[in-house]
Amino acid sequence: MGLFPVLQTSGSALYVNRVWMDAISDNIANMNTINPFDQAAFQARSVMAEAVGSSNNDPVGIGGGTRIAGVEFGSADGQLRYQPDHEYANEQGLVRLPDMDLSDQMTQLILAQRSYQMNLTVIDRARDAYMQALNIQPR
Repeated sequence: MGLFPVLQTSGSALYVNRVWMDAISDNIANMNTINPFDQAAFQARSVMAEAVGSSNNDPVGIGGGTRIAGVEFGSADGQLRYQPDHEYANEQGLVRLPDMDLSDQMTQLILAQRSYQMNLTVIDRARDAYMQALNIQPR
């Protein structure tokens, strides 16, 4: 852990939140993507995060931040919808759409945005505290 562990911890969380928001925006952008029936549907991406434990010589005990543990993908089966006039429809008139819900994606986006804002606030408050400490003058 470095000299400013609060900044490093919140900075790692900002990175995780940014990747999370990128995945959600990719999901929303591909919500109406229709693939040929014999191909897999677009699979929603979910970012999995985990806490990084603090090291033994951590003077403050705030932990080591967060990191991306992995990415999970949604169902490749998707949702079947009857659209016989679509160019990718099979002989029964079915097309394959991603198995995603816009309201769920928007909820995830709001959570990621709020978490990002909270970590920015932590960094801003820590910066203010460090700046005030630099302005302390001896008597």
